[in-house]
Amino acid sequence: MASIIIAAHDEEAVIGRCLDALRDQVTGADVIVSANGCHDRTAQIAATHGATVIDRVEPGKAAALNAAERVASTFPRVYLDADIVVPPEGLAHLLAQLEAPGVLAAVPRRRIELAGRPWPVRAYFAINERLPVFRDGLFGRGMIAVSAAGRERFDEFPTVIADDLFLDSQFATPEKREAPEVEVVVAAPRRTRDLVARLVRVRRGNAQLRAAAESLGVEVRPGDRWAWLREVVVPRPHLLVAAVPYVVITALAAWRARRDTGGWGRDESTRNLSAHSGGVPA
Repeated sequence: MASIIIAAHDEEAVIGRCLDALRDQVTGADVIVSANGCHDRTAQIAATHGATVIDRVEPGKAAALNAAERVASTFPRVYLDADIVVPPEGLAHLLAQLEAPGVLAAVPRRRIELAGRPWPVRAYFAINERLPVFRDGLFGRGMIAVSAAGRERFDEFPTVIADDLFLDSQFATPEKREAPEVEVVVAAPRRTRDLVARLVRVRRGNAQLRAAAESLGVEVRPGDRWAWLREVVVPRPHLLVAAVPYVVITALAAWRARRDTGGWGRDESTRNLSAHSGGVPA
């Protein structure tokens, strides 16, 4: 049916729910959890849920993805983030998109979970979720399905942060498809500083991939720094107030990304055990 690859670093708070959601959807599928540099029970939890587990001492998502690829036996390939809960029948609907002529990669729709978030975070995503780049991009969903023919486009994942942007760069727009029946919930950071940390990582990853694009033989989509104004705010003047924190947060993240090269920049607020107790994580 498919090989589902989950690269996981210290994901004990969310990996169980991710695998529970897959349990009734993956008859005949390979579910591979490639734990990397974990200091928690990620690997043990994944094993108790029946996944094939690779437990690597060294951290690093690209290496974890490549290690999983070496043991994966079926196509299509589904690259899934550990904090994404796939809705019922979501996997089947997503894979069905790959049966359309010329479609090599598919993603679900995304919904940003904003409940309980501070106003600057909610304002930022009021702009972000309407950006045109998310209409045909493979990134920002936490779940990407790639057909066998699509997977032949590249040898292995390069050592870059922006693995989803790397995948996006492999395919032309007509070769990518969003599955309208499938919606995944992506958790927004619970604090503004965590949002900035996440955006710093995204900025670094995008810059790193663009710098390496020629050597990797890929063409990365260009940035559009004014899309928020031209495509979002001008047609929707009521979002002008939200644009203020959006611009400030974006500018701060860009400034930090240029000056601070240390740290992974992962948003830990959405992976806090206490934050998810008593409910399904977004």
